[in-house]
Amino acid sequence: MGETEEKEEKFKDAQNGDEEKDKKKKEKKDKKEKKEKNPEDKNDPAKLKAKLDKIGSKIQALNVKREEILKLLEEAEAKATPSATEA
Repeated sequence: MGETEEKEEKFKDAQNGDEEKDKKKKEKKDKKEKKEKNPEDKNDPAKLKAKLDKIGSKIQALNVKREEILKLLEEAEAKATPSATEA
């Protein structure tokens, strides 16, 4: 009898965990829906410049990451190539 009670408790705990996950998902959706875009922002030069700067900084960061990955790729290929030609 003790085992079945433990199993039932674990089952209930699992169900409660699922319900909490569902609540969190709904909260995330609500946050996304709350932010409405203001059509006047498209005509405001200051806001447009801010957006452009933000995008530019993101692009720079991505380019830095890209260069790092390219270096790693070249190193990996250089290490792999000599071992392939030796065989």
